[in-house]
Amino acid sequence: MSIQWFPGHMTSARKKAAETMANIDVVIEVVDARLPEASSNPMIHELRTFRNRPCLKLLNKVDLADPEATRAWIAYFNAQEGVKAFAMSAKKPADVARITGLCQQLAPHRNDPTKPLRMMIMGIPNVGKSTLMNALLKRKVAAVGDQPAVTKMQQRLDLGNGMSITDTPGMLWPRIPYASDGLMLAASHAVGTNAYIDEEVATFLGDLLLERYPALVAARYKIADADLAGLDGVGLIELVARKRACRKMGKGGGDWDLEKAAVILLTDYRSGAIGRISLETPESRAAMIAAAPVAEAETTAEDDDERPDAGNGRAG
Repeated sequence: MSIQWFPGHMTSARKKAAETMANIDVVIEVVDARLPEASSNPMIHELRTFRNRPCLKLLNKVDLADPEATRAWIAYFNAQEGVKAFAMSAKKPADVARITGLCQQLAPHRNDPTKPLRMMIMGIPNVGKSTLMNALLKRKVAAVGDQPAVTKMQQRLDLGNGMSITDTPGMLWPRIPYASDGLMLAASHAVGTNAYIDEEVATFLGDLLLERYPALVAARYKIADADLAGLDGVGLIELVARKRACRKMGKGGGDWDLEKAAVILLTDYRSGAIGRISLETPESRAAMIAAAPVAEAETTAEDDDERPDAGNGRAG
């Protein structure tokens, strides 16, 4: 199953972001701590490296992610040139309060009233950018919703002390090259529901959970060790249907409602009800890429209108 989702407003949002990038000092990229690389838009990396801008990579929703995997990701990103990684929750004021200071460390030359620090927040849909913006400004400036792509317009806001931040819409990329990335994004609710089938995504998620977090799955759904052995994603959905009494209604009713059970599994993962789970680690991602067909790993920015604008150099 190949998942692709690129609403029309994302094309204009990407072009506007490329223009704004010329006048900012630090890119704040928000990713999902449960899938930090799969939820990192390659266009953001392309734009900021073209403009030679440092990046504060925020691993948001860290309270839902596996702590061991998060530590590995922080080390992985901090080893990259021009990148500083910080694991956080946008719902924790103490975490939010550290962001401007971390940005200042990445742009020490922007440290007085004549050279105010200018930041730009970017990321894919539904990673918590709007929640973070509202927390930074301490007032509601961005719409927050449980559906991806709530924010559709760019806006520049004053943070005080000469600092400003530009909020951008959540942006995916035109073609997701790895099938597993699309499935992870769908499982984490970063793409529109019209782009995938719940049962297929839940089957992928179930297989992954059984492989890496069988004890959490067993505890959540009260599965005996004997029943857990040999179980796969399809079997897990069927078991959830039985455990939660998910039956179809109406004519021909009585059969297990696997679609409803799939939604339950996805919702339990998204809310953290199963436990703290990471869908990828640096090691698992490297293995996935090594095993992926070469054709799937082609660049995602082939057309001229997907390239950054001309010009280079650090903002003055």
